[in-house]
Amino acid sequence: MRIGIIGAGAMASALGGGWATAGHEVRIGARSADSARALASEVDAIGGAGSDADRASRPVVDVRPATISAAIAFAEVVLFAVPVSALTELLTTHGAELAGKIVIDCTNAFLPDESAPDGVTAFVLSEDAVAERIAAAAPKAHVVKAFNLLAAEVWAGADRVFDGVRLAVPICGDDAAAVQTVARLAEDLALRPFTAGGLHRARYLEATSVFTVGLWFAGLDARAMLPPLSAAFAVADA
Repeated sequence: MRIGIIGAGAMASALGGGWATAGHEVRIGARSADSARALASEVDAIGGAGSDADRASRPVVDVRPATISAAIAFAEVVLFAVPVSALTELLTTHGAELAGKIVIDCTNAFLPDESAPDGVTAFVLSEDAVAERIAAAAPKAHVVKAFNLLAAEVWAGADRVFDGVRLAVPICGDDAAAVQTVARLAEDLALRPFTAGGLHRARYLEATSVFTVGLWFAGLDARAMLPPLSAAFAVADA
């Protein structure tokens, strides 16, 4: 699959490197040509890593830098891996170019929580529904929210099973084919995708992220809040 990654940070590197390793063609687009070249080299190295036997068993890695417009034009799937503060300019300049593309939004609109006790790192949302804003600005694109709950370091790591359960990726989107495409890309990263509803539910993923990340920064185990499915015994009210 042809993937255009917009951004040159840790999330672009983590997801792009994983997809390059899986054999997808990747183009890195960024405002800075130097940043795009540097990240393309990094992603190319990730995709080509491993033993000679590993490399021989995988497709040839095809990762190149590009302008933002060229990365979008090349791609079937576009990943937005930019700060929320960069979205307005990105969508104003390139929104029309996204027509017909699947756009994966992995962004989070975090601000420090000024009301948190002294010494506690916590966050609030600076914007309630980033994915919906992207969809409104690029109405002919198929926007899908995914990969926003965890830090780039988790996606870049080798661990995928925790406490005997494979790490899952909730996905929100209105176009069923686009959601399935993103689900396959999650599987290519050895993750377990599950559909979590339409794009109007993406705001709940964004809120979940700001809440759980704040807990982790405070040294609390967010996973301890929820029992496994086998113990989820609540019954809907009549």
